[in-house]
Amino acid sequence: MKTKRILFAFLILVLASLACQTPFRQMNQPTPTAQVQIVPTIVPANPAVANPSTGQQEGLVALYENVSRGTVAILTDVGAGSGFVYDSNGHIITNYHVIEGSKTVEVRFTSGFMAYGTVIGTDLDSDIAVVKVDVPSSELFPLPLGDSNLLKVGQTVVAIGNPFGLESTMTVGIISALGRTLDSMRVSPDGAAFSAGDIIQTDAAINPGNSGGPLFNINGEVIGINRAIRTTNFTQEGEPINSGIGFAISINIVKRVAPSLISEGKYDYPFLGIASTDLFSLEMVKALGLSQYTGAYITNVVPGGPADKAGLKAGTTSTNIPNLLAGGDLIIAIDGLPIRTFDELLAYLLTNKSPGETVVLTVLRDNQPVDVTITLDKRP
Repeated sequence: MKTKRILFAFLILVLASLACQTPFRQMNQPTPTAQVQIVPTIVPANPAVANPSTGQQEGLVALYENVSRGTVAILTDVGAGSGFVYDSNGHIITNYHVIEGSKTVEVRFTSGFMAYGTVIGTDLDSDIAVVKVDVPSSELFPLPLGDSNLLKVGQTVVAIGNPFGLESTMTVGIISALGRTLDSMRVSPDGAAFSAGDIIQTDAAINPGNSGGPLFNINGEVIGINRAIRTTNFTQEGEPINSGIGFAISINIVKRVAPSLISEGKYDYPFLGIASTDLFSLEMVKALGLSQYTGAYITNVVPGGPADKAGLKAGTTSTNIPNLLAGGDLIIAIDGLPIRTFDELLAYLLTNKSPGETVVLTVLRDNQPVDVTITLDKRP
């Protein structure tokens, strides 16, 4: 599935400004060749964490002591990042972009023990890689995995990783938002990026070197893999600095992807074959002649894809908004679950469905609800 966002004439200047000022940055970093330079950075404070009670402090100390042994540093010939122990068989989870293009991968444990690792599976769609190491069992402390479906905005989260090469660094924040979408690292046959969904947004400090490291809930369970930040701050060397907006892959995506990477070396994602956009303004709702303000509006249907075979429709009639065509279906529910945005549609699809399975989309067509059953394919 891919999504093509519509640019409206009256938003062009605003979006252009945002695009220039707030780039997304993957969080691996070049392998350090000199002493780390400390760059002063102001990180938005979380009052509940800045002045914690004694009980909160003890809880965070205990969490670090319990889980830090299961975190690792990933060192390659092209960069450095973080990771964590997935199981007692020596499988390490990290980001794909941490090991991308590397000839050698080294894994350093908190004890100081080091070993070469072998990349046995990669997933460019969600930016996940599995590295296998052959090490003594005494070095392996598999981390418990949580359930990202249970997360709520405002919950405390903890990131442990290797920012700027400073190993086993712990930072604390909250969940800022759920169900975000980022571009996949893989493109479709027509050159557009697929979408990576079910992304967690956090204000826990994440910097270069944190990529691939775990994001924990307060119980010490891994609920995400730190992937990227959005920032306007950079070091003198041009490296991005945390600005309070970080993104992590949800652990429920990892639970689906990692076993397949270990057994098959790859993972196939479900594919609908549509491009869609959210309803950004009242002017857009009016131009499309819609009777509600939420849902994912279909802007394109891939010829011969699952949605096309099921009869889903994209817009065909010109409107007063450039590049926006009326007459398309508006997706308002999937398998009976109401959805407000494309992000919610994608998160459900990626965490619950596989190629070959069916979904029932409820769409508004001529402002009347219609149920459409679709057999999912795999992303081409």
